[in-house]
Amino acid sequence: MQTFRIAFEAMASSCEVVLVATDEASARELAQIAVDEVKRIEHKFSRYRADSIISRINNAAGASWIACDDETAALLDYADSLFQASGGLFDITSGVLRKAWNFRQAIVPTDEILAPLRALIGWHKVDRKGKQVRLTQAGMEIDFGGFGKEYAADRAADLLLAQGVKHGYINLAGDMRIVGPKPDGQPWMIGIQDPRQRDRLIATIPLTSGALTTSGDYERFFEIEGRRYCHILDPHSGMPVTRWRSVSVLAPLVSIAGSCSTIAMLKQAEGLAFLQASGLDFLAVDHLGKFHQRGDAPQGIPSGDAAH
Repeated sequence: MQTFRIAFEAMASSCEVVLVATDEASARELAQIAVDEVKRIEHKFSRYRADSIISRINNAAGASWIACDDETAALLDYADSLFQASGGLFDITSGVLRKAWNFRQAIVPTDEILAPLRALIGWHKVDRKGKQVRLTQAGMEIDFGGFGKEYAADRAADLLLAQGVKHGYINLAGDMRIVGPKPDGQPWMIGIQDPRQRDRLIATIPLTSGALTTSGDYERFFEIEGRRYCHILDPHSGMPVTRWRSVSVLAPLVSIAGSCSTIAMLKQAEGLAFLQASGLDFLAVDHLGKFHQRGDAPQGIPSGDAAH
């Protein structure tokens, strides 16, 4: 048995499926099942595709109802649960703020720019009846980007498990779902990136099952006069969060870990209390560089690959 890494691009990210198999052909055949599922979800729910269900809903904002299938309706239910759990901070209508923020340019939008966009935000403005949905205000949008990758990772892992895969993992741009341990029962060692030094790790986590995700202020950002402006935006102010450099969470599913880490970022000063109340293991780095932790995640700065 050998370990094979099958790399692919999806959701504007570098991804991989790591599987243990007798030969490369078998590994690639199994990995393709996962890749196809990730790309199916991307195509169905991408706001960038004119034929996606998200684009149809957004294009009908302020006008007509759009019928949804069971999967879309379930994800809208999930979005509602995240909105409630976050106290209204995890809001899938807040994607309109990207019209004000371009993290390739160090420009902070004025309130005159942000105010009309904030007026379009509000999950309570989304009408639903049965499997139909309607955005009540023209210009409103919904966006599953806050949990789409996590959902795709879980779905892909479920399909591999259904195929009898027992050893490997899925990595969608750092959203990790472990399908099973190494053949000898040893864990996969998953690294957590230092949010201030790309080539260093702050911890290495041994995993034989479950999921690990990290939310942080270091993937898309710019700095002005020593202040960092990151892509995670508070839907109420329209401004980037500032309390946490990174939040990593361990959970049974990627969707759970990812939503927890994102909500903690959005809750800012209340994020630590939220993480502690979740009952999940976590490793968080605050704006001062201080570590906060529950569980057995070893701290330190090892070298080497982020996952092996």
